Amino acid sequence: MSKPEHRPDDRSPGFGIYVHWPFCAAKCPYCDFNSHVRHQPVDQERFARAFATELATMRERTGPRTVTSIFLGGGTPSLMQPGTVGAILEAVASNWTVPDGIEVTLEANPSSVEAGRFRGYRAAGVNRVSLGVQALNDADLKFLGRLHDVDEALTAIELARETFPRLSFDLIYARPGQTPDAWRAELETAIGYAADHLSLYQLTIEEGTPFHALHAAGKFAVPDGDHAADLYALTQEVTAARGLPAYEISNHARPGAESRHNLTYWRYGEYVGVGPGAHGRFVGGGTRNVTIAERMPERWLSLVEAKGHGIVDGETLTRSEEADEFLLMGLRLAEGIDLARYEQLSGRPLASERIAVLQDEDLVAPVGNSRLRATPAGMIVLDAVVADLAR
Repeated sequence: MSKPEHRPDDRSPGFGIYVHWPFCAAKCPYCDFNSHVRHQPVDQERFARAFATELATMRERTGPRTVTSIFLGGGTPSLMQPGTVGAILEAVASNWTVPDGIEVTLEANPSSVEAGRFRGYRAAGVNRVSLGVQALNDADLKFLGRLHDVDEALTAIELARETFPRLSFDLIYARPGQTPDAWRAELETAIGYAADHLSLYQLTIEEGTPFHALHAAGKFAVPDGDHAADLYALTQEVTAARGLPAYEISNHARPGAESRHNLTYWRYGEYVGVGPGAHGRFVGGGTRNVTIAERMPERWLSLVEAKGHGIVDGETLTRSEEADEFLLMGLRLAEGIDLARYEQLSGRPLASERIAVLQDEDLVAPVGNSRLRATPAGMIVLDAVVADLAR
């Protein structure tokens, strides 16, 4: 698991492993992910053993497979010691076949980055890092509750470029008061630092977050729908012109540098999820099974130590549910969906009359004779497009 190999993209869905590290140094006010702040040191050795135990249990459920990508997400995985990362990656390799050179991504925050730790992650087998930069001006970083400033972010980007073969970083746009000119300038700056991949997300107000309460109280406003759509269109224009076109609604890459792990989600592949709050979706016994783990880290840890896993919920999907999920995920991609695979999952083809109506409205377009994609206009109202097609 060293340098990523160049592998021609055959659009196979893949089989990924997702590992959730739930701890953060601080909780960002916009974040609704399963993340927790602990003021005492985390027993990383104990958590690493629990990850290994849960991975072994999941191997019993999936049977032998060949892994196509590994993703360490969170939370803040860069709070892990390199030895913890190494132990987790060894546990993955002891349960499934892990070819040399597959994509192994670790999410990192600029404020928790230092050279020795990055070198340690690289030695452990990480070959791609995803940095949570979020903004390139200090005022907005403070508003977003980030612990780093712009200088720290740029230092982390430079260090990541020196250490890892592949790099991505995130930015959040449609921030309060953000103008198209300001976003264009920030995006151009970001592209100048980017190696091969950017994830660019519109700020959304998620229920249960501090931002939700502040927004409801009128403490700040986000751009309205038309303004947000203009910023989205600008994002597509600038990134495409600079050689990082969108391959998914919010993700942009130089050709060949797309995130293999995220493509597994969007192509409706299979993946095992381990760790507090992690979800998994994999086929076993001829059906697609969903697993959902306990969210609270300490309860998850106790469950794993008691019975070998922390799964507290799940379901077996019907053919109709699989087909709906396939549509929802696949139409996020610029490459669109394979119509024959939809028919295989659902037992029926997409209704040609619905496709025709959406084509007339310039919301979907055929790709040759075998695929269907959402147009740029369709991407903006994708939920409505999916709902229309799935009727």
